[in-house]
Amino acid sequence: EEKEEEPLDLRQAEENIKEQPSTSLKNVQVGKKTFSCEECGHTFSRKGRLKEHMSCHTGEKPFSCDVCDQKFIYKTNLKTHMRVHTGEKPFSCEVCGKKFNQKIHLKLHTRVHTGEKPFGCNTCSRNFNQKNHLKRHMRVHTGEKPFSCNVCGHSFAQKSALKVHMSVHPGEKPFACHFCPKSFYQKTNLTVHMRVHTGETPYICDVCGQKFNRRSTLTEHIRVHTGEKPFTCDVCSKCFIQKTVLKRHMRVHTGEKPFGCDVCGQKFNRKTNLNTHIRVHTGEKPFGCDVCGKSKSNLKRHMSVHTGEKPFVCDVCGQMFTRQLNLSVHMSTHTNYFVLKY
Repeated sequence: EEKEEEPLDLRQAEENIKEQPSTSLKNVQVGKKTFSCEECGHTFSRKGRLKEHMSCHTGEKPFSCDVCDQKFIYKTNLKTHMRVHTGEKPFSCEVCGKKFNQKIHLKLHTRVHTGEKPFGCNTCSRNFNQKNHLKRHMRVHTGEKPFSCNVCGHSFAQKSALKVHMSVHPGEKPFACHFCPKSFYQKTNLTVHMRVHTGETPYICDVCGQKFNRRSTLTEHIRVHTGEKPFTCDVCSKCFIQKTVLKRHMRVHTGEKPFGCDVCGQKFNRKTNLNTHIRVHTGEKPFGCDVCGKSKSNLKRHMSVHTGEKPFVCDVCGQMFTRQLNLSVHMSTHTNYFVLKY
């Protein structure tokens, strides 16, 4: 019985061309994908490529790193991995000179200079320069939290957030400050904290030149110049620069007063209000007036006695007051109108 002829791969086809000059390229079908994967139907032009591909289905990783024993499906992946150990970074950015160990990393980095953001969010129209950044962003809209803590079951939208959370369970804070008793779960938190002692303020506002010791604080400050207020109250639609301020504002609607006085039990919706109240019991008056020498627990309010300043104005009749409380009492004199500011 005549044996069926095996299909030609690209290399065999090229060799046949050399041996048979009269054979046309059309008849040889150079580059035709003739080797198909029985599992997924993917086709290849070379038998060796199909063999490598099959490892995806079998789980076989025949190529091992001699340094760390990590295994790979493809030889090319092992070759790329070896640069982690050798430190080789053959791909350089033509703009800033930064080097990378993979060509794809260089391609992604280039978008920093070009401003290219090819991946757009269909919900809020934000654009991203990497597909995985878009995928991570989409969890803001979907509420998906795929990373769960094995100890307490708490879920997170980002893997990095889970990693930070996991350090809470051992109860250990291995990163200690040499200047004060404070300790931290993360080394990055210690680094930021050290700036309190060193006075380092590496983040500078391009508009007014003000300096900050945290990047997040600079980001919030920039909104003072741009007018951006990204955090909106769902109840009254009031907008805020900081998420923490929105959280504090929500207590106006919920009536929550989480800060209680240990002496009399009175509760407050702000910690600063509690601290001021505590002075009623302690008799502390830490602020001295430069004009009359009196000590006051609220120096700013006392100064209006000397300056005549009346910053609280009635929206109805225009009458001005030195205290918010006096304005609130006054508002009750207007028919069907009473305002109490929190």
